[in-house]
Amino acid sequence: MGETFYIFKDGDLRRKDNNIIVKTVEGDKKNLKSEVTDEIYLFGEISMNTKVLNFLSQKNITMHIFNYYGFYSGSFYPREANISGYLLVNQVKKYDDNEERIKIAKEILKSASYNIYRNLRYYNGRGIELDIPMKEVKSLMNRLDAAVSINGLMGIEGNIRKVYYRTWNKIVKQEINFVKRVKRPPDNMINSLISFVNSLIYTTVLSEIYKTQLNPTISFLHEPGTKRFSLCLDIAEIFKPLIGERMIFSLLNKNQITEEDFERESNFLYLKEVGKKKILMEYDKYLRRTISHKELGRDVSYRYLIRLECYKLIKHIIGEKEYKGFRIWW
Repeated sequence: MGETFYIFKDGDLRRKDNNIIVKTVEGDKKNLKSEVTDEIYLFGEISMNTKVLNFLSQKNITMHIFNYYGFYSGSFYPREANISGYLLVNQVKKYDDNEERIKIAKEILKSASYNIYRNLRYYNGRGIELDIPMKEVKSLMNRLDAAVSINGLMGIEGNIRKVYYRTWNKIVKQEINFVKRVKRPPDNMINSLISFVNSLIYTTVLSEIYKTQLNPTISFLHEPGTKRFSLCLDIAEIFKPLIGERMIFSLLNKNQITEEDFERESNFLYLKEVGKKKILMEYDKYLRRTISHKELGRDVSYRYLIRLECYKLIKHIIGEKEYKGFRIWW
């Protein structure tokens, strides 16, 4: 696995020989060796030229850009190195076949909702009373099979999330007063935190899709549209409970992230730089965590689990093996 680099300081990116040089306005320099660089995250005001972008493309390095306030702006997605016309045609066919599309979308949501249920079960066994919401989630999960449309599936998913979010005030030891999910813009500390972490998972999924032959714009649960890589949204649903939400609970319960890490004047809309750095440090640790994979018979990282999900989807698309979404087993 390559390295991920997070750049906060204002400055510029330059190419020098076979490396990328980050030079800040203060005069500091950092050398990002291209042979070990996998992806770059920009949080500062960075200048660069086409020479750098061409170099990133040659080295298959993705770059994700966040604005001053920590909101995801977009990604530099190099020219695809792994392309397959055969897979692309079949991926489009799966989307275009309503029965097949719903079949894949159901499996994505079954996995995502099961992972939510596992989170609730995890905390229910630690002195928090979550029996009722667990039963509600289980009941809603049982309705997924009967859904006959994407809108129907999304409606059930929305209700599962509502039940799940209601439990956060019990799971989190801080006084968070979390009522509902608000996205654009987030209206409090928890919604700001969820939005920031979800955008990290989205970009990680995009980087992992790039290493496969999947097309990131053709999705099954979320509607493909312009100006977004909608397949990332599909796959991210599966991993948000494991990587994003467990990390959020841990950061808050250990008081690593508090209201002090947000701008109070903006109604806690924006994360301070120190807060972003703490989250990114923890996020990197989560992606590097390993578990013993039952089928592969070896340890794999959480990040690699995402890549494996892409491979499983490819096998389903080409008719090699039925797709079964990732479910937490530990």
